[in-house]
Amino acid sequence: MHALQEKLLRVIDNKNIGSFTLRQIGELIDEKLPQKVKHHLSQLERKGFILIDRKNKKISRISNKAKIGDIFISIPIVGAANCGPATIYAEKNIEGYLKISKRLASNKKSVFALRAEGNSLNRADIGGKNVESGDFVIVDSENTSPRDGDYVVSVIDGMANIKKYRLDTDNSRIALLSESAQEYSPIFIHENDDFRISGKVIEVVKNLR
Repeated sequence: MHALQEKLLRVIDNKNIGSFTLRQIGELIDEKLPQKVKHHLSQLERKGFILIDRKNKKISRISNKAKIGDIFISIPIVGAANCGPATIYAEKNIEGYLKISKRLASNKKSVFALRAEGNSLNRADIGGKNVESGDFVIVDSENTSPRDGDYVVSVIDGMANIKKYRLDTDNSRIALLSESAQEYSPIFIHENDDFRISGKVIEVVKNLR
């Protein structure tokens, strides 16, 4: 095991560093580069030594007696989707796998992950989290009939995007909305458009910054 990972484990054994910045964590292990701290935390999580609960800002050791399969599931990362205008093609080639707590996605078979590109949902509220460029969204592919106000991944003319779903019954159309510090125009969908819902966003996995 890398020396920095050993130092991180010793720190995690004695305190909860989940709310610390990468730079603050680095100060505890004598590492000045935040990216190195991020890398080694990710390695410890991938190896199953720690559990990073980003929602509750907690990093904890996993008991040596615990079975990793009882705590984590691995879900496919199937590319990226745009949080601004729909400009990224919806390719379903698996780029890798994201290991997450079972508490974040109980039904492994129907969920996948997408990497968010853009910041048009940086004021969204999905389980108390916004969506910033580089974050991962967890999508339930079985939920293709969203309710008004849900956050969805949709495909328009082959382009994938993440938006808030609004049903505009007065005008018999669907509106896809941004929630951002910047101004983005809504996307209005006509019934004859090449449009489909790929699933509902059920969780956001924040990228360590």
